[in-house]
Amino acid sequence: MSVTADVVIIGGGIVGSSIAYNLTAQGCHNVLIIEREEKQGLGSTSKSMGGVRAQFATEINIQMSLYSIDVFSRFEELTGHTADYRAHGYLFCATTDAHLQYLRDNQDKQRALGLTNARMVSRDEITQMVPQLIADDMIGGAYCPTDGFVDPNSVMTGFSKRAREHGAQLWLNTAVTGIRVENGAIAGVQTTNGEIATRVVVNAAGPWAAGVAELAGIELPVTPLRRQIVKTQTCDFLPAKFPMVIDMSTGFHFRREGDAILLAWPDNEETYGFQTAFTHDFLEKILVRAVERVPQFETLPVNPKQCWAGMYEVTPDHHCIIGEAPTVKGLFFANGFSGHGVMHSPATGRLTADLIMRQQSFVDPKPLGVERFAEGRLLEETAVL
Repeated sequence: MSVTADVVIIGGGIVGSSIAYNLTAQGCHNVLIIEREEKQGLGSTSKSMGGVRAQFATEINIQMSLYSIDVFSRFEELTGHTADYRAHGYLFCATTDAHLQYLRDNQDKQRALGLTNARMVSRDEITQMVPQLIADDMIGGAYCPTDGFVDPNSVMTGFSKRAREHGAQLWLNTAVTGIRVENGAIAGVQTTNGEIATRVVVNAAGPWAAGVAELAGIELPVTPLRRQIVKTQTCDFLPAKFPMVIDMSTGFHFRREGDAILLAWPDNEETYGFQTAFTHDFLEKILVRAVERVPQFETLPVNPKQCWAGMYEVTPDHHCIIGEAPTVKGLFFANGFSGHGVMHSPATGRLTADLIMRQQSFVDPKPLGVERFAEGRLLEETAVL
């Protein structure tokens, strides 16, 4: 089978779906999404914790978050599908003067870019929000009420469904086996379902992005890194609604998910690679940190079968790569989100579609181009969870 598409998107998760949605909204209807699994979202999308925040340290991440949160707040109006956006807030808790100053400096940047409701909070305010928290060593923190959570699968479904209503096609159970480049430009894509003639390919393959880029002869600095999440059984001792709590002294963070609590922690002993198995070792490590902050976690049951692991797609500076390949015309990247793919999916879809359609976007995407690594102009994001 041989077909022609104006744009081929490799990867049918939340990022690929957002790009398709934004392309069709701009009048590019002959879009084909290629997904190797039997259904969408089985990669990183379904493994995400679903956090959404504008409390970042760099201008570009703050701007992408502000755009994305606005979309999430109007998602049903835009797509006809719910994002399940819950503005419960993010609460960063500092135990050192350096961390507190870091939060103040970040808020200055956030405020300058239009985030007006983020504020510094005292230890008393922290314990009012989460009374069960051991906060004796906390000296303050930062809180933003419009940070919160979305349902990643629901967002992906909304983007994908509306894109297909506007003409996009989705091929499931289809692996990309080759990318044809002629005279330095995209000419087609080979798949297990036949060849597609196209001049534009978008790499939205998540942790597998480097392998897809290799098919076009490009080395992409995106590496998979496992992140594990613990889901507890029913928890009745924490408030029904409280912010995502981030302990800056350890990186441990937790939030409510229905009746349960989700616990997460960036284990610095984790090694890069394609690992997706949840480990009991991690469970022991994170519970030690959890009990230090909320002693009642010690008696809260955890069923390891309800816990899971997913993969971040990490770049050297923890910023995404969005833009056209400098050496292959028509090859676009939307990769390397370092844990922020779900929350920045609306902004990524818009930026990528604007680049393909040669439109000016809501922010200049040039700083996110892959050439920044060769040119030595890295964007270091320090507010990574």
